Amino acid sequence: MTLELRQSLGLVQQLIMTPQLQQAIKLLQLSRLELLEAIQEEMEMNPVLEEQVVDEDEAEPDLRLVEEKEEPGKNVDDLTEVTIEERTRDDVDWESYISEYNTGNMDTPYDEREFGFLDNIVSTGTNLYSYLMWQLKMSNLDEEQREIGVFIIGNLNEGGYLEITLEEVSEAAGYPLEKVIETLHIIQMFDPVGVAARDVRECLLIQARFQNLGGTIVEKLIMDHLAELEDRKYDQLAKLLSVSVQDVLMAVSIIRGLDPKPGRSYSDEETIYVTPDIYVYKDGDGYQIIQNEDGMPKLKISSYYKELLRNRDQASESAKAYIQEKLKSAAWLIKSIQQRQKTIYRVTESIVRFQREFFDNGISRLRPLVLRDVAEDIEMHESTVSRVTTNKYVQTPQGLFELKFFFNSAISGTDGGSIASESVRDQIRKIVNSEDVTMPYSDKEIVDILRRMNIKVARRTVAKYRESMGILPSRKRKNPY
Repeated sequence: MTLELRQSLGLVQQLIMTPQLQQAIKLLQLSRLELLEAIQEEMEMNPVLEEQVVDEDEAEPDLRLVEEKEEPGKNVDDLTEVTIEERTRDDVDWESYISEYNTGNMDTPYDEREFGFLDNIVSTGTNLYSYLMWQLKMSNLDEEQREIGVFIIGNLNEGGYLEITLEEVSEAAGYPLEKVIETLHIIQMFDPVGVAARDVRECLLIQARFQNLGGTIVEKLIMDHLAELEDRKYDQLAKLLSVSVQDVLMAVSIIRGLDPKPGRSYSDEETIYVTPDIYVYKDGDGYQIIQNEDGMPKLKISSYYKELLRNRDQASESAKAYIQEKLKSAAWLIKSIQQRQKTIYRVTESIVRFQREFFDNGISRLRPLVLRDVAEDIEMHESTVSRVTTNKYVQTPQGLFELKFFFNSAISGTDGGSIASESVRDQIRKIVNSEDVTMPYSDKEIVDILRRMNIKVARRTVAKYRESMGILPSRKRKNPY
């Protein structure tokens, strides 16, 4: 048997992702902020694409003292010059005027051309690094300590902790370890106190000693008994330290006032607020769905380039080909954005139909829902629904939620029905909030309470939901006093 190469024809059916289709899918899964950035980037790259501006004809008051009608055929140069006489009024209270002027409360008009540069100035907050470097420069330190301080401050994380060892600082700066330790103790007393610590224990000890609490119960608890404090074993701590339980509780209240992450108050991270993509309002017996168009640019094709294509003599063939390509790209972008908004609307409309009881009564009435239910309802693929509901937010009468929130697995009820997993989490949260802090419910007791509410869950499920909500176990929630 010999091997040989042959050419043959065959028909194969396959899906090819065109660049336009890839762009449409990408726009579909972008969040609102990412979409605005993508539109802005496309407008900068595509000259055919521009933002549609609605012209508002505002009648401006005519402030001219003398109004003259231009006669037909009259030359502009022949117009007489208008002179304005400045007359001072005799009834002006100059004493009050000067007094108000000196207080600086007058709304004095200014020339925008003169002070317009102020609009481009952005105020920036002080981050931890610059704040500590400013204190280092203002401190009475020698040159060696300043160089060591630069290495220490430059290796602090956002919480204010030193991320490298002192030996590494000594090797990098080229100074002995004793000098590094001396400089470290100086920086640890900078504001915020406790910065440049190497662990939580050292951070809390620095703050406690700064408050003259050295040698007290507070210092002993931080140095040797942080694990017992975490478990709230106050009786055991009182016996170990030979003090009363009240003394331990007082020391605990002081420790709670210390900051385990002193650097986070000087974080320069910008807070990003969630803007809903769509609104759901109560309207009589039903609900009205309105898309959020605030800040969303309305795109259009530039009329200049369309006119340029019509007049074939004004542009070369290469220029026309370029404009034609950009026209197709701009038209597809506009169509993709419109399709994205329409899909979000249809998905939200379907969610409102499925989760009507939630919109009426709250999280406790949230029903189980999967992507396939909505996909079949609006006749779309599950992957499309998944992309639409990711990083998209809806403002409802019950609050602001991500669209993914409404999809929950089902938990069986004792009566044969089912309940959404998010509703179970809400019930667990309510049970913990209403418990007696001196005798908090264990996971087994929460299971029994849920069973009486016709909710059938296992103890490990309660523990998993409790941990996902950041709720401590019963032994750590217990406060015996």
